[in-house]
Amino acid sequence: MVRYLATDPLFPVLHCADHGCESLFVVTDQQDGSFDGGARRGRVGTVVPDQDAAEDTDFSGGDRDRQPLRAQWDPTNSPDHDSREREADASRPGRAKRQRAMARRFVSTYGWRAYALPVLIVVTVLVVVNAVRDRGTSGGSGIPGVGKLSPRSDRGGIIGVPPKGDGKFAAGLPTGALPDGGPFTEAGKGTWHVVPGTSAKVGAAQEHLFTYTVEIEDGVETAGYGGDQSMAHMVDATLSNPKSWIHDTRFGFRRIDSGEPDFRISLTSRKTTEADCGFDIPIDSSCYNSDLGRVVLSEVRWVRGALAFEGDIGSYRQYQINHEVGHAVGYHDHQPCAVDGGLAPVMMQQTFGIRNDDIAALDPQGVVPKDGKKCRFNPWPYPRG
Repeated sequence: MVRYLATDPLFPVLHCADHGCESLFVVTDQQDGSFDGGARRGRVGTVVPDQDAAEDTDFSGGDRDRQPLRAQWDPTNSPDHDSREREADASRPGRAKRQRAMARRFVSTYGWRAYALPVLIVVTVLVVVNAVRDRGTSGGSGIPGVGKLSPRSDRGGIIGVPPKGDGKFAAGLPTGALPDGGPFTEAGKGTWHVVPGTSAKVGAAQEHLFTYTVEIEDGVETAGYGGDQSMAHMVDATLSNPKSWIHDTRFGFRRIDSGEPDFRISLTSRKTTEADCGFDIPIDSSCYNSDLGRVVLSEVRWVRGALAFEGDIGSYRQYQINHEVGHAVGYHDHQPCAVDGGLAPVMMQQTFGIRNDDIAALDPQGVVPKDGKKCRFNPWPYPRG
């Protein structure tokens, strides 16, 4: 005879409530070992075989489905329950739930690396994008620097003077050669007049707001290249360009036409330029004369440009302005071509060449090495803007 013992028939069945199942509770002491026909549904008991009858009962093979069961006190704490929960989770609709489950598993598996990995991916993407951008804008060589900024009171006199050289230049040396082109003024009167006009402040000017005037030497005829106002507009447009010096938030510019400016941007005839810039070699160039507070722009170069620059006349004029104003704001030293095939630094003497060897031939004791590097012309301090 099989005897069954039922425990607390009123114990609630949370598991069956969740999953819609029904549990059969048996009543014990059936003489024939059968279940009580009056069994109640909806409550659970603990069903165990009597030890005396266990040996007489075979639950193997086909009788496995009729084995007596032992209910768990915590029906959710079982492998079967975990399996059923996973199946239920997989069957729940909604992409958001699935994504949250995946995120939990990812974090559980990788720990802190789950948070570090997205950051590393973003950094890698930025590096790749930056490298591609550099290749697209400067031949894979990056953006040139502008050199070291010196205090404005660090040096007086002429800044950006042409190299002294040794006076022994090879015949036909292209460096500094003047292209064919329109007429220019050989000698002016040595005085200047201010071109009327002002501008609003451009640039952040966090450290210094530079004021400037635009001036033309008396005796210089500007009609051939648009007149005085055209020249002044070129200056204003260049200095207000984001690729110019205002890219540096320390600087700002404002044009005035009265009072005392920080410097005077002055278009100047050949002879006066030679006098104010102190030529030691017969090459037309511009300079910044800090004693005069004057950015001296060679009218010869404004009209003709430079063969060694290898660029158009408009770009050369932008370079002419930016290079000499660079001296005025504190970039006193010249620079060599740093990366072969890259953009030339704006403080390189591009009037004399964009090859280091050409400039080194003019000034063997200068800062430019004879190393065979050649840059591409560049009129801007910050060519990416």
